[in-house]
Amino acid sequence: MFVWLQHFAPLLERFEQLFSGDSRVFLTARTALAGGTSFLLCILFGPLAIRWLQRRFRERIGSDSEKLNELHAAKSNTPTMGGLFVMGAVALATLMWGDLSNVYVMLGLATTIGFGALGATDDWIKLRTSRNGLKAGTKMAGQIVLSLSISVVLLYQQKGLPQQWEVIWPIGNIGVSLGTLWIFWGILVMAGSSNGVNLTDGLDGLASGCTIFSGSAFTVLVYLAGHKTLSEYLSIPHIPGAGELAIVIGALVGAMLGFLWFNCHPAQVFLGDTGSLPIGALLGLAALVTKQEFLLVIVGGVFVIETLSVIFQVGWFKLTGQRMLRCSPLHNHYLFAGHHEMKVVVRFWIIAALLALIALASLKIR
Repeated sequence: MFVWLQHFAPLLERFEQLFSGDSRVFLTARTALAGGTSFLLCILFGPLAIRWLQRRFRERIGSDSEKLNELHAAKSNTPTMGGLFVMGAVALATLMWGDLSNVYVMLGLATTIGFGALGATDDWIKLRTSRNGLKAGTKMAGQIVLSLSISVVLLYQQKGLPQQWEVIWPIGNIGVSLGTLWIFWGILVMAGSSNGVNLTDGLDGLASGCTIFSGSAFTVLVYLAGHKTLSEYLSIPHIPGAGELAIVIGALVGAMLGFLWFNCHPAQVFLGDTGSLPIGALLGLAALVTKQEFLLVIVGGVFVIETLSVIFQVGWFKLTGQRMLRCSPLHNHYLFAGHHEMKVVVRFWIIAALLALIALASLKIR
């Protein structure tokens, strides 16, 4: 919407090219403004949204673990589906500050709306019926269809790029061509990341705080990928136009900062699948666009570990009839061990921050 401002700054065009790569106008400033806008939207309208959610959508505690239900008993009836106003803030900030002629921006909006709608459907069924949300197969099918659609558009958009079909190992910048199998890779990355954040969203502020660090790292990564000079300097793939995706991811970071204001312990509102599914999908999209899928494993290391803890727990139980952890995902293991919820959350935040720094520092390891 505000891209028209370029007509009032012809004298700064050459100066701006040094900072925004192939962006048409003031990408750095617009990214900051998108983050600031989504933050303010969440802070200003959060209380109103929470009151609205309180009347309609309240958390129902009912897991298969009696001890976990006991530990979380105080959270019953807390408003949920907070992802509605978080993703709304992301979408509105993107519409205000993004270049809507850019395919990556539109893919970001489609990811936000598509995965948000899928998560909202799951939450609505869980809260308004006796069912525990969508069936696992139906939910996964929805994620696959959305990921497939976005991956196909992304592949077409990057047609002609040297790395179009490649998966790139960051150290050494070694690319392996997958051919048409890249489509399945795209589905795996987006759906896997979406589920990873969803599994992590189990304690007050855990998923939202970790997203701030991982989202900040990918805001930098998409910015660098869209900047020809900086991407060449760092020996990372240059993806023309990718810098505009920084608007969307920057807006996500701002929205999560605003949401954390209300989601920190004791939480006044929860994300629900409405928020957790699109958050993970957006991180997956950023990784696919920049060809930094392996860095996503580091940047989103907390989400990866949480997911693996569930997989290993289930697999080990089927093999031996015993549990590796007291309760999965991993954060519940520490709760069962007697650690205070906030101690677990803050320590996971520290790990997320360190992993984001390590991932960015690794860009110069060649």
